[in-house]
Amino acid sequence: MKTAIVYYSQSGNTEYVAKACARLLGADLIPIAPVKEYPSTGFKKFLWGGKSAVMGEAPRLENYAFDAEAYEGVILGCPVWAGTFAPPLRTFIEENREGLRDKRIAAFACCSGGPGKVMEKLKKVLSLDALAGELILIDPKEKPSEENEARIKAFCDAMR
Repeated sequence: MKTAIVYYSQSGNTEYVAKACARLLGADLIPIAPVKEYPSTGFKKFLWGGKSAVMGEAPRLENYAFDAEAYEGVILGCPVWAGTFAPPLRTFIEENREGLRDKRIAAFACCSGGPGKVMEKLKKVLSLDALAGELILIDPKEKPSEENEARIKAFCDAMR
């Protein structure tokens, strides 16, 4: 099954997991990024990012290459902001809703604290009752562990 991993990463944790999954699955990596980047440090990071996530904003994205017809499976990856998924992922979903409709979709999220209801909110936006796989990790790049690596492998195995 040909798989795409579409992800937004601000601090590198989501990118770390995306690359690990790509190696295990032989999947294509498709990074997405907003045209106007979010602040990455200090109070503004939490204020602006959190507000954008809670308000359900969908920022304009830099150009990216994604052809839904080329994939059977899509893994979505993002950080957790204010208990939900980061806004760039919302934009990607809105721009590709029709193409994602018949795909096998899984998702992973990275956070520093609690994950909130990130997977429930993601399923709602995707209009799905269930995802093919779900994975939530706490700072996997900053705090690598054998347990995280095993969980990443199990997540990828579910997508085969």
